[in-house]
Amino acid sequence: MKMQSNFLCALTLFMTASFGMLHAQDNNVNTEFGVKGGFNMSNLYQSEADDNNVIYGFNAGVYATLPVSDFIAIQPEILFTTKGAELDYNNAFVDGNAKFKLNYIEVPLLVRVNITKNFNVHAGGYASYLVSSKVTGDGDINFDDTVDTDDLNKFDAGLAAGIGVDFSPISVGLRYNYGLTTVGKERTVAGTTYTFPDAKNSNLTLYLSYKLN
Repeated sequence: MKMQSNFLCALTLFMTASFGMLHAQDNNVNTEFGVKGGFNMSNLYQSEADDNNVIYGFNAGVYATLPVSDFIAIQPEILFTTKGAELDYNNAFVDGNAKFKLNYIEVPLLVRVNITKNFNVHAGGYASYLVSSKVTGDGDINFDDTVDTDDLNKFDAGLAAGIGVDFSPISVGLRYNYGLTTVGKERTVAGTTYTFPDAKNSNLTLYLSYKLN
């Protein structure tokens, strides 16, 4: 999504400018264990994602924050997250929309930097495993079909970056995931090799976390 790309560029510039401020702030990182969940805006992209194809979903799971210095920590997470895309169609024959839904178990591994005591930026990567998928349609043609995960790439990986604001024990944040692997699996039919769907995951999430310790 274009807004997601702009968010990622702005975050990168902000992280670079912020390192000079770190030692002047009361920004100690503490060990944390907690639960989190959020609202997803997902899409599939090839060269770039189209904002018109956003599908809405959620994520939920657990996290830990493990300090490696006064203001830097490693933050692993385990999440259940929904992704996919939506397509509206309108022609002389049919009118409606179709939703391609992908459900993953996702493991982000992030470097978290506390810019101030209550504000952090984080970046890293994620790996995920596809547990289920389906296609649904509403309109002139209604359908609800499960997609065999063996027909898709079960593993996904990509980059992640975001910002967070802490109101201990509650935190809120915004994160963008940029997929690097195609959702579809490469296959050969009649001597022709192709990948379908030849697209990658894109996901923007607004999350809420709760510290348990």
